[in-house]
Amino acid sequence: MGAGVSDVQGSVDPGYEPVRDAFVRNFTHRGDHGAAVAVYRDGRKVVDLWGGTKDVDGQAPWAIDTAQIVRSATKGIAAAVPLLLHQRGQLDLDAPVATYWPGFKAKGKERTLVRHLLSHRAGVPALDRPLTPAEAADGESGPAAVAAQAPFWEPGSGHGYHAQTYSWLLGELVRRVTGRTLGRWVAEEIARPLGADFWIGLPEDEAGRVGRVGPTEAPHLPGAITLRPKRAVSAAYEDPASLTRRAFGAIDPLPDENDPAYRAAELAASAGISTARGLARFYAAAIGEVDGRRLFAPATVALARTEESAGPDRVLVVNTRFGLGFMLHGPACPLLGPGSFGHPGRGGSLGFADPESGIAFGYVTNGLQKGVTADPRAQALVRAVREAVG
Repeated sequence: MGAGVSDVQGSVDPGYEPVRDAFVRNFTHRGDHGAAVAVYRDGRKVVDLWGGTKDVDGQAPWAIDTAQIVRSATKGIAAAVPLLLHQRGQLDLDAPVATYWPGFKAKGKERTLVRHLLSHRAGVPALDRPLTPAEAADGESGPAAVAAQAPFWEPGSGHGYHAQTYSWLLGELVRRVTGRTLGRWVAEEIARPLGADFWIGLPEDEAGRVGRVGPTEAPHLPGAITLRPKRAVSAAYEDPASLTRRAFGAIDPLPDENDPAYRAAELAASAGISTARGLARFYAAAIGEVDGRRLFAPATVALARTEESAGPDRVLVVNTRFGLGFMLHGPACPLLGPGSFGHPGRGGSLGFADPESGIAFGYVTNGLQKGVTADPRAQALVRAVREAVG
């Protein structure tokens, strides 16, 4: 059934014992095989726990430095790049994307603004012809495809989650502005200065630290309540012609997330690799100082969490809220409180910051469950943090 109490390693500061209790229960009651959680408060680490197995289908223990693919939690780290470029005066969020990327204006996208890319309002969550995994990773086919794609709605007029196309939209924008790939910019300007373990494009010499991921299900325990998605949501995921299926299927066939080539690809939407500690450290530095380093100025924190999109999501078929690149607290993605911002990864992982409490949170797992934005294991940990903070 997973790790027991004796298999969980790490530490919690006094007062944060509920987080450890919830983490243990994730293994015994919620189907975790291997996972880690880290929490910072006011720039200081207060929770650092890991347990279970490194590989979802293996026996080797999760080590102190084990990392995992975090799927769409990558989007939060990626979103920091254009926000930091704006903070440095290198990128105008209200400029048309075509100012930096002339070819993007094709097919009626000339009035698409940079902020529309970040807030899922660009209207290109899917492609008329999906890309193969090799095309998705080559750095050229993806940008060419989204530039040539006619929008599914008038850019800026509504929002829908750009599940996969976000990789090529942000990646090409950053390359055009800086001359560097987004993954390289993250490594050089964020991860290395912070001493944080996350990568968008996994280096070969770090591959041995990364566990295998795979689908898992929570055990069916007596008396447990089974939550079923709304019929409209289920129908959208089942219909091959729906925008939902087409958005998540912009890479077809679905890539093997354990393939070294996929992990090395700089896919800002879905293929980031991180430790829980790395996610939490990133968000801690986004809202305050961590060992003397801070990423976002207060005005940039405000941009990250000011609502840009809210209401019915044309892809996820539920009400969602987005700031500039970050999901915001709400029923679809409950975080710590109304001012929290961050990003979940489909199937489990979660990273976020809550400026009001000074909390920064990271959770990674190798067991990918069915939830898209509110995984029960991550939510149990968030509730425990809320209890600890008081």
